[in-house]
Amino acid sequence: MVHEELEVRLNDKEYKNWLKAGQCLLILRDGLHPFVDGRMRAFHSDVINQNTRLRKPCETSACKPRANQLSQVCGVCSLWKRVILSHHRQPDATVNWDNCSPPSWRSDHWELAKAYMPRGQGKVKNAHEYDTSALLNLINFCNYFSVDVKYVKEVIRHRNELMHSCDFRVKDDWMRRYHASLTHLVRQFINIPEMTRVEQQINNMMTVDLSIRTTGSDLMDSAAFEGLEFDSAIQLEISADLISQWEAELLQEKLQELLHAAADDGETREAEQLMSLGGFLQANRDLAERFSAELQAINSLRAAK
Repeated sequence: MVHEELEVRLNDKEYKNWLKAGQCLLILRDGLHPFVDGRMRAFHSDVINQNTRLRKPCETSACKPRANQLSQVCGVCSLWKRVILSHHRQPDATVNWDNCSPPSWRSDHWELAKAYMPRGQGKVKNAHEYDTSALLNLINFCNYFSVDVKYVKEVIRHRNELMHSCDFRVKDDWMRRYHASLTHLVRQFINIPEMTRVEQQINNMMTVDLSIRTTGSDLMDSAAFEGLEFDSAIQLEISADLISQWEAELLQEKLQELLHAAADDGETREAEQLMSLGGFLQANRDLAERFSAELQAINSLRAAK
């Protein structure tokens, strides 16, 4: 049976909750991308129009942060730094300058956005690669976004609880609070058509039962799920392949975050979570095969300690 190990994992209600909650983050990410892209384009254009000196290229073409500090840079990049901090809701907080390539600020609005994101974004080059955490932190810290940040912070808190769960399980009460926080946030963007669809898709995900069957036909695919409307009384069956895809994407995001943190500074908490995740993957043959490269990286980190 191709998905027998996945079927066993889905017998655990709280693991299914974890998967559903993670998929809601991915739904939110996909809905936020076009909105955030448009706002950052406008922000970038506005700051350049307000100060034409920002149109000039970096005076050295080589300005870059060192140890997350941005002190020895040219006059143009120094001005960009001041502009970024002037639009930061918490300018005294740690700004992850290591995310940034200052010479690109004048030409790339996403390079500007990185200054408001969590660490680890330096190698991200394509807009669609930014995860939910990156987008939420950008909205939270950049004051060009007109939102009630308490709702953004609440979703960030739930996201961190979910991604840092050591046993990949969350309870029904947590899911209800999480669903409410997502709804409050999404309704901040009520005039954006994409976000109306996001709310419906999140409601769908919270309602659906992720039990799978391995025989029969007419299982639901991704496109059908996204366009569906149904109430809580209806139980739908999602294809095992689609659930496996969702699971892999969520685990991949968790792996990359923990691997980056462990390789960056070896923080004890992240290292422990990484080893726990490695044990979980190793205990499930299908996941061990899918994430064999990541398991090798985890084993290398373990051997180095």
